[in-house]
Amino acid sequence: MTPNEPPSDQDSAPPHDPARRHFVALSAAAGLAATTRVGQAGSNVVEQDVTVTTPDGSCDAAFFHPASGAHPGVLIWPDIFGLRPAFRDMGRRLASEGYAVLVPNPFYRTASGPVVDNVSAFNFQTDFAKLKPYTAPLAEVRAVESDARAYVGFLDSQAAVHKSRKLGVQGYCFGGPLTFRTAAIAASRIGAAATFHGGGLVTDKPDSPHLLAPKIKAKLYIAIAANDDQRQPEAKDALREAFAAAKVSADIEVYPRAQHGWCVPDMPPQPNGDSTYSKPDAEQAWKKLLALYRSALG
Repeated sequence: MTPNEPPSDQDSAPPHDPARRHFVALSAAAGLAATTRVGQAGSNVVEQDVTVTTPDGSCDAAFFHPASGAHPGVLIWPDIFGLRPAFRDMGRRLASEGYAVLVPNPFYRTASGPVVDNVSAFNFQTDFAKLKPYTAPLAEVRAVESDARAYVGFLDSQAAVHKSRKLGVQGYCFGGPLTFRTAAIAASRIGAAATFHGGGLVTDKPDSPHLLAPKIKAKLYIAIAANDDQRQPEAKDALREAFAAAKVSADIEVYPRAQHGWCVPDMPPQPNGDSTYSKPDAEQAWKKLLALYRSALG
């Protein structure tokens, strides 16, 4: 479920270029909804339900940031189940570490989030086809490009985001390729990018996400599940080769005990009934994420 064409990096356009003006216009169009919650669970984090205006409509999203000051912005691409409580918790936690975090509903063209009521009870064998209407629009590279620019533009329009510091982007499962594409589309703004159990990062197609390496300027962390590595053992080598050739810093790590989806608490269990979520491995991945952001975003 990856987009079909590599994007061009119009983000490298000079400040007075029409493409840059369009990018800034998208920033100005991003809007805040009325719902705001401060101090969730005793923390000093502001939570806002927001609307991000894109060329294709209005995207429902959640925005989290510390209650005062300006901070590095981060975009989180959720997994294939989209915006839901598990990813709101993730955005809240990251904001408590000193970041301004946008978590969009990537499926806004089809439905508001959450698109699945009970993710933990989802059956991939019988229910997977139900997700196709939500994911299908993002098979079009134009949709990914415009969404990524709008989300980056939203962050850059917020007082809580420190404009002189680079942005981060992270993605899970389905969001892995979208993370690569965002880092390529907005290369001059994205300073760090991370993927966790990303699906389809390396394919045999000419638009494979890993081939975007020459367009990416961010520092990367790529965390791979053990069963994904077993299914595609050559992927990690292709990623290392692509980023090394592009002279892009990329830390690529296989988690030997973790299964696809291990970072997200509400993921359905494995077919044998074992838990997919692995708290020890998820916490290790979280530490690596924070180390990446602190080194690349400040």
